[in-house]
Amino acid sequence: MAVPGQYNKVTDEIIALLADIAGEKNVVTGDERENYSHDELLGAKPFIPEVVVKPENSSTVAGILKLANQRIIPVTPRGGGTGLSGGVTPIYGGIVLSLEKMNKILEIDNVNFVANVEAGVTLSELYQAASEQGLYYPIYPGEASACIGGNVATNAAGMKAVKYGVTRHFVLGLEAVLPTGEIIQTGGRYIKCSTGYDLTQLIIGSEGTLAVITKVLLKLIPPPGKTEILFIPFNNLHDAISCVPEILKRGILPVGIEFMQKDIISITEQYLEREIPMHDYEAYLMLIIEGNNEDEIHQQANEIGPICLNNGAIDIFIPPSERAKRNLIEFREKVYFALQKFGTLDIADVIVPRSNIADFVEKSQKIGVEYGIPVRVVGHAGDGNVHLCLMGQETEELKKKSKELLGKIIQVGVSLGGTISGEHGLGYAKRDYLHIAFDSDKIELMKRLKKAFDPNNIMNPGKVLSF
Repeated sequence: MAVPGQYNKVTDEIIALLADIAGEKNVVTGDERENYSHDELLGAKPFIPEVVVKPENSSTVAGILKLANQRIIPVTPRGGGTGLSGGVTPIYGGIVLSLEKMNKILEIDNVNFVANVEAGVTLSELYQAASEQGLYYPIYPGEASACIGGNVATNAAGMKAVKYGVTRHFVLGLEAVLPTGEIIQTGGRYIKCSTGYDLTQLIIGSEGTLAVITKVLLKLIPPPGKTEILFIPFNNLHDAISCVPEILKRGILPVGIEFMQKDIISITEQYLEREIPMHDYEAYLMLIIEGNNEDEIHQQANEIGPICLNNGAIDIFIPPSERAKRNLIEFREKVYFALQKFGTLDIADVIVPRSNIADFVEKSQKIGVEYGIPVRVVGHAGDGNVHLCLMGQETEELKKKSKELLGKIIQVGVSLGGTISGEHGLGYAKRDYLHIAFDSDKIELMKRLKKAFDPNNIMNPGKVLSF
């Protein structure tokens, strides 16, 4: 099994063979390679690939992987490059396999409620195609330019996970190419399956380390009739979080339950150069609710309101127009960009049991004070996914301290019954923290699985696992 330092270089001969396989126009060796040297990981060092190849079909992907496997050349699969953990960064050079040209929506099956798409299709394209057929794909990670293949590879989630779950809950099947060049089909247009090992679910979330996802069968659903937003301020985060289990116990299932703190509100207001209603309180819940009609929406709102008020809510704000509603959603979507502008050293998306969110936030921010690094927090209260931003102007000293701080924050999350990442994946940015969440036996099993799929370790090496 190849390890760093044992990979072969991409020679002129290899480039010529890649051109034979993929077509000369789809092989990039010039300055354009820099565009494929990173994703959206903050402060990341770029790694220039030796060559970028843009296959147009699965058989071409198979040919590229077969060649790379024979010559022991690392391959980094890439979708839209919107990830936040360095998952598509070619840290050992080699070949970046960009799926941007495999971007066809092959079918929207409005009888079986299935979308058959290539991996390079963006979320925005899928949303539009499904809508045109009167159907709906509810997974919303917050970046509509992200590609479906990347969403599947990282098991992306987002603001609608309380009701709809995460990407894996909507994947019915895959076409994937193994490092040795075999093309496999998993799953199908059915809901239940008890036949053999579930390879679909194994490949989902594997971050391109086992196979290249080339096509995806996705479950679609009927669209909601009506959506509403409730924006609810509190004097502290504990009060806000205490509402969540009571809401869910009542049988109310919001699409999403987001939480924010006052400092996040202030930073995002500065970034957007506009204020939001009731912005002077310490903590907030934003609930997204759906119903078939106005009556269902009002019934949910009328049940949620008293629960929150009895747990310390200051008021219940309902946007008076579609524009106001959209402004609140956009505000939440722009939080990450606002924090990035005002100086973020590192980010994490630790997940803990819902009931432990407030304790986890308090402990994380306390450790941040000890390190002299403010920790700003926003997240998904309905599923326990906490997004932490470590703030400060980037210096070598602060970068080193932030890595140590992040490790301690992850330890706190794991001690509270959580784990490292809820939706961003590990990439290379978080891989070295894996031992905090998993014992050595579990990590060794993962390494054996990796070796079974990828005996020469050419598939996205350096991500998820360290060798």
